[in-house]
Amino acid sequence: MNEQGTTTYQASSAPVGQLKTNRSMVKYFLLGLITFGIYPLVVMCGIANDINALASRYDGKKTMHFLLMAFIITPITFGIGTFVWFHKISKRIGSELQRRGIDYDFDAKDYWIWNVLGSFIVVGPFIYFHKLFNATNKIAEHYNING
Repeated sequence: MNEQGTTTYQASSAPVGQLKTNRSMVKYFLLGLITFGIYPLVVMCGIANDINALASRYDGKKTMHFLLMAFIITPITFGIGTFVWFHKISKRIGSELQRRGIDYDFDAKDYWIWNVLGSFIVVGPFIYFHKLFNATNKIAEHYNING
């Protein structure tokens, strides 16, 4: 309250809600096996929603909802939609890391190198998802502190 007895409000740059910072590759794959693939759908939906909430006002883009991509676009495009979706979201996450000044190397190249080409050595997708979750955790931590 101020001297006149009225309440004054100050604008805050703090975030309204907290984003998840505990995504991990091990949990993603293990819970994916236990839940017969439902947990990975939930996690990827969360990542898409988070990046839309954080980056859309800066880059003017909107990432398609993961379930729409997985159940409608992928069958129609014979799987090509999945490549495009992961390429775009990886690129947006990399751009958001740069915009926030977070020193972490992640971009669409990681998707193509680790998840696509790396699948030939079996461990590639594991490395990609580890990097993806690290990048999203770093962005979420930065947001939870700075807004």
